Amino acid sequence: MQTRPRRLTAAVALSALVAGTGPALADEPFVTAAAPTPVTVSLTQYFDNNGIDSASARDGNFDGSGYTYPAEALPTGGITVDGVPFTFPSAAKGVKNNIVAMGQTLDIPRGKYHAGHFLVAGSYGMASGTATVHYADGGTTTASLAGPDWYNSSGPISASYRYAPNNGTDQHPVAIAAAQIWLDAGREAVSVTLPVTQPAQAGQTSLHVFAMTVQAAAKGRALSVRNARSTTKLLSGNQQAIEATVTNLGDTWITEQDAVSVSADVFGARTVQPAAIRRLAPGEEARVRIGIVRAGAPVDTIVNGQVVAQGRRLRASQPVRFTLGVVDYQATDASLGTHESPYWFDDAKFGIFVHWGVYSVPAWSPPGVQYAEWYWRWMEDPNNAVYGYHAQTYGKDFKYDDFIPQFTAAKFDPKAWVRLFQAAGAKYYVLTSKHHEGFALFDSKVSGRDSVDLGPHRDLVKELFDASRKYTPDLRNGLYFSMPEWYNPDSPWMGHAPKNPYTGAAEPYTGYQAGRDFVHDYQAPQMHEIVNQYDPDVIWCDIGGANDSRTVMADYFNRAKNRPNPKDVTVDDRCGIPTHDYTTPEYTTYPDTVVQKWEASRGLDPRSYGYNKATPDSMYMTADQVVDTLVDITSKNGNFLLDIGPRADGTIPEIMRTRLTETGDWLKANGESVYGTTYWSRMAGQGALRFSVKPNEAFYITSLERPGDQIVVDAPVPIRPGDRVTVLGYQGPDLKWTQQNGKLTIQVPEAAKSAGQYAWVLKIAP
Repeated sequence: MQTRPRRLTAAVALSALVAGTGPALADEPFVTAAAPTPVTVSLTQYFDNNGIDSASARDGNFDGSGYTYPAEALPTGGITVDGVPFTFPSAAKGVKNNIVAMGQTLDIPRGKYHAGHFLVAGSYGMASGTATVHYADGGTTTASLAGPDWYNSSGPISASYRYAPNNGTDQHPVAIAAAQIWLDAGREAVSVTLPVTQPAQAGQTSLHVFAMTVQAAAKGRALSVRNARSTTKLLSGNQQAIEATVTNLGDTWITEQDAVSVSADVFGARTVQPAAIRRLAPGEEARVRIGIVRAGAPVDTIVNGQVVAQGRRLRASQPVRFTLGVVDYQATDASLGTHESPYWFDDAKFGIFVHWGVYSVPAWSPPGVQYAEWYWRWMEDPNNAVYGYHAQTYGKDFKYDDFIPQFTAAKFDPKAWVRLFQAAGAKYYVLTSKHHEGFALFDSKVSGRDSVDLGPHRDLVKELFDASRKYTPDLRNGLYFSMPEWYNPDSPWMGHAPKNPYTGAAEPYTGYQAGRDFVHDYQAPQMHEIVNQYDPDVIWCDIGGANDSRTVMADYFNRAKNRPNPKDVTVDDRCGIPTHDYTTPEYTTYPDTVVQKWEASRGLDPRSYGYNKATPDSMYMTADQVVDTLVDITSKNGNFLLDIGPRADGTIPEIMRTRLTETGDWLKANGESVYGTTYWSRMAGQGALRFSVKPNEAFYITSLERPGDQIVVDAPVPIRPGDRVTVLGYQGPDLKWTQQNGKLTIQVPEAAKSAGQYAWVLKIAP
């Protein structure tokens, strides 16, 4: 049984709590009734790559290009990651310390297990593939194993730099992630075969495995608490969020009758919003949110405590070193790095991106080839089609800034815009406040190159935000901001101030007086302007480069936190600093689940965010493609930011409006399988099927193709006798199903198939 911590007197406890010398729960035994201890698996004999160097021993080559992790910033020996124990490999000179996944078979102690946990990383992109589990009875199961790119991701093990070839150092963060695969706990497993990726060579995507642990299964009811931690996130009522993962390690379902509640036991604070676990299948995990409020302890108090999951004849806990409250953010990586994506963002899943600016006037590029919003940049290149198009259409003496008066926004209807976003089913939107051309759509006091002084002579950002807050108050408001500008004379991204691309003659940078420090007198003040004048829920930086983003982000986070009614805001990964809440793949998605939050963006246009009048309607995404992309991204823990490009007059092309309303119609019937769901820890999908989970409520299977007479899932879907299987949007009877030998088979009648379109959602619920 769990030994409860000794309770201090109030005065002594608070003194010890503030000093960080309270009862050391981490030193007390962590016991879960009937919960077996995870088994670490030695991989030393399989290591074939040296990817970790020290300053004194530079003989590794992690990615085939001579780069390595720095041993000084990584752990060694026995470590715990997300509550799972691992043996981290040695970084000694000449010693191999990871496996490049090429189909090797790893022996494991023969036994019954629920999951295999790994420490992994991808080189040259996210690497994933199919792992195969072998059992003593000769059978197998398969599951996807993936590692995010070490260079472009965050993870539980990270370093702020990496070693470069020729004894150099690259000041860019690198990380190692945690991953898991499911095992059939009804059979004795004997080995795991890794996916086949590529050798560690420059430009090739490889999956690297550093450590492995298998979680044994127990008989009867058994719970485990892991990955428990305090966060800087908010729950309703200004509660600080505590997170934990509760896993059913037994072979019996946890149900509502077990009355499992998860709370934080910590002196100096009290749980006001415990998490309930009403439904948890064997081997399944629930990621829970617990709300606490401080009770006498000062902000930023660090104190030992525990997260406890307790129910009828069930108890499990994990020691936690809590930080109580959220202290003001400082302009440092350590402080800003504690910020995370807010729950509203995690749950929203779908947003609308809006690229609108002076580039919306020429609005031309070869369709499906390049970004139309990069028109000015393409004008510079004699080998680009825009170079000749501009000369022929407008003349060689027609400057890019001559388009500014034609950017009129004359038909801009902000109320219609936000109602369209809402009708599309989006929960937030992000408008370009300033793109690379340097033309701001807001009232900027540090530059006259904006929509108030020029062009439409209107504060377009304010009008849209005002309309949203009045007509669609539940819609979150975001702003894109380009960190550099192509031709700003003070710091031109392209290396020179504006010039005629045909003659080389100098041209003005309309509305801007040069001669200032670009970052401190222009870029950072403009970012402060969009924060202070418009109070966005999202700041979506782009490009990075020279910046003062640490100061801007500290002010942004503190402004949101310290208002009378605090709110959570969020920022992407392109502000030029390590701080970010989510990563942003562009015109692509991740091939598998990424536990750290991410958001994929792309246009309805096949290759442009800004409006391209050369693109025929037939080349735009269909509603089927939009829905399939949204479902796929959601199943992998991502959000989908779908872009539209209005015309210069503010009208949104009919094809874009149609696609958004079609998507919204699908979400009206099927949105419960998207909004507020989480990824399934077992797998994201199987063939044309994708999975999502609404904790305690339902499990969703979405077919991206029109189903046949049966849907078969060869995986341990959490379904039990008496559960109903229905099709969202279909009013007919429940579907018949059977589960045998680990496979779920669902009969799908023709009427159920005919009731849906684009993607068909099957719901499993009590």
